[in-house]
Amino acid sequence: MSAHVATQAMRHEREPTSVALRARDVRFDWSDLPLHYIPGDPFSTHWTNVLHLMLPEGERWFVNVYGEALPLVRDDKLREDVHGFIGQEAVHAAAHQSAQDHLSRQGIDSRGYVRELEWFFHDRLGDRGLVGRAAEEWLVERLAMIASIEHITAVLGHWILNARGLDALGVHAGMLDMLRWHGAEEVEHRSVAFDLYQHLDGRYFRRIRSHLLMLPVIVWLWARGVRLLMAQDVALRARGEHATRPRWRDWILAGRRGVVPGPMSFLRSYLTYFRRSFHPSQECSTSQAVAYLASSPAATAARQAEAALSDS
Repeated sequence: MSAHVATQAMRHEREPTSVALRARDVRFDWSDLPLHYIPGDPFSTHWTNVLHLMLPEGERWFVNVYGEALPLVRDDKLREDVHGFIGQEAVHAAAHQSAQDHLSRQGIDSRGYVRELEWFFHDRLGDRGLVGRAAEEWLVERLAMIASIEHITAVLGHWILNARGLDALGVHAGMLDMLRWHGAEEVEHRSVAFDLYQHLDGRYFRRIRSHLLMLPVIVWLWARGVRLLMAQDVALRARGEHATRPRWRDWILAGRRGVVPGPMSFLRSYLTYFRRSFHPSQECSTSQAVAYLASSPAATAARQAEAALSDS
């Protein structure tokens, strides 16, 4: 057995086989958050800020779709996991909404972009008023989309948990904790969306078709978000119009510096989903996610507040 295979086998032996998913009622204080919280790097800051714009609407959509799917779940353990997933996603939406609101107070007007997201998730990807077989097929189609997106968010979660370059740069501690808390929960529940899709449908072609559709949509929305944020950045506008224009090479260079996931490493992780034998449990590390959630300042404060409330 090669050293690499042996290391992988040992890691999987240490991985917990099952984790009870629960929402953590975290709170974040943005009162001292600078406009460019990745020091000296407005592009990477705004690349990350797109999460605060996209995720509230996207995760509310997840919650709505999963609410439609719950009555169809026939497996007790999966139903419990779906409930845990819904709770975590609802808290994620609220946490990123608080960061979005802070951006607004810093002069970033994202209302037009957010309205586009609302239209996309709730009008284009809503229930459409369908009934019967058509409603079931559209529900499964959306579950396949969510399974694809959840693979991507798990990849991002794994990346942020291991992005030591951000610590070295002195990124704002509260923002870094928020991103890692969220990333850890994405890793923790990374199998739920895939398992739910497999439970209710599981067709390989549909899974792959949805995955192929999701990547260009996400990249397009992300690029639009970065352009909007940089155009609205008062500090960048003061430097001249050229400073407000993001370039694709900015992403490549930021990836090389380790401050955002680079496009090629992201693409490699994206491609693993095409394997017929793929399962999310093969990727990332539950034990690493659980370890971070045990030490996260925000998650620790939420735990202590919950304990104090139960003792009172």
